[in-house]
Amino acid sequence: MYPGNHRRTPQEVELKSHMYCKPGLWRGHSPNLIVIRWWQHQTYIGKDHKAAIQQWRSEGRAAVWLHVPILQSRFIAPAAALGFCFHHAEADSSTLTLWLGQGPSRLPGYATHQVGVAGAVFDESTRKILVVQDRNKLKNMWKFPGGLSEPGEDIGDTAVREVFEETGIRSEFRSLLSIRQQHSHPGAFGKSDMYIICRLKPRSFTIELCPHECLRCEWMDLTELAKAANATPVTSRAARLLLYGHREGFEKIDLTMDQLPAVYTGLFYKLYHRELPDSYKMMTGVD
Repeated sequence: MYPGNHRRTPQEVELKSHMYCKPGLWRGHSPNLIVIRWWQHQTYIGKDHKAAIQQWRSEGRAAVWLHVPILQSRFIAPAAALGFCFHHAEADSSTLTLWLGQGPSRLPGYATHQVGVAGAVFDESTRKILVVQDRNKLKNMWKFPGGLSEPGEDIGDTAVREVFEETGIRSEFRSLLSIRQQHSHPGAFGKSDMYIICRLKPRSFTIELCPHECLRCEWMDLTELAKAANATPVTSRAARLLLYGHREGFEKIDLTMDQLPAVYTGLFYKLYHRELPDSYKMMTGVD
């Protein structure tokens, strides 16, 4: 903290409160980053922080992150006067950054992609697949039920949840089938869009259509969907992929999931790839 001892002007008094400064961790766990969060402490944005920025720069700090709750938004203008720029905003706060290093900022940008996930619920015994037509689309084409993944939600869980919300069908994640990447997506505020299709196994079969999201929903023969003219291109391609997998073996098309430990964070992540034999996973008997 940098409370300072100089006489404070009325303007500075308005800026006093709710700031706490500490060396921060950001992605790379670097001690050269400073994170500022708002708490109940008698520090403020003013002369002391100008001096603090100079000190941090002389210490070789790389950057400063400033997290401002929405109710403390009056601090943004003084921070901008010190050189802070917006990095991102969420529902109840904004984050600003100040690059202290040499040359252009090397701080990572905020999220540039949105992730949509669809569930291709395929019943192998009947060769039927679950498809919907969106209510709020200009073109009512057949597609798989799906939607945006929520923060902290696994891909497979998103597919299962979205299928149930739209159709009432309960399902189980089996594999990842395909990934579509599209830039400048109109529904993503011009950002890039990742659209992932998962293969799901049905656990129920009675459709309970959500009237707010879906115009139609039905179990369709897989070959019919693969040949349908009124299906979206990505749906047609995924249907043909499923048809190939059903006939030749799903191991030829599936990307299965394995959970591995992250090196730096101590957390775990999910890795999707073609099935790897146990002997190669454990490297037993492999020269």
